[in-house]
Amino acid sequence: MREFGADIPFVHTLGFRLARAEHGESELHYEAQPGHLNSFGVTHGGASMTLLDVTMAIAARSVAPGMGAVTIEMKTSFLQPARGPLVARGRLLHRTRAMAFVEGSVFDTQGNLCCHASGTFKLVPAAQAGGTVASD
Repeated sequence: MREFGADIPFVHTLGFRLARAEHGESELHYEAQPGHLNSFGVTHGGASMTLLDVTMAIAARSVAPGMGAVTIEMKTSFLQPARGPLVARGRLLHRTRAMAFVEGSVFDTQGNLCCHASGTFKLVPAAQAGGTVASD
């Protein structure tokens, strides 16, 4: 699996693994740990939304080297419970100089669509260590 290109502690805590990020597309893998489940024993919606958010941001960043992607808005639809190992795929739909419009989907091991999102991201210079933003 690949590295994310930035230190994202929350992503490491959840255990997301980056499989692909190129040409406006991304793929991440995730298996929820017991502490990431809801009261029904399936992946918590918040974990699924975080997976979608990161997947879409990485798809946006894949065509913008040296840039970060900050979430402006995100809409998520939950279609069925997300169980077991999950695969998330993101796809850049449109990009301007400063904005990216992206969609993402999460699938279970049987290929069932568990949740889907669309999002708008602002492209910004990538953060440097310590949380400061690189200057032009």
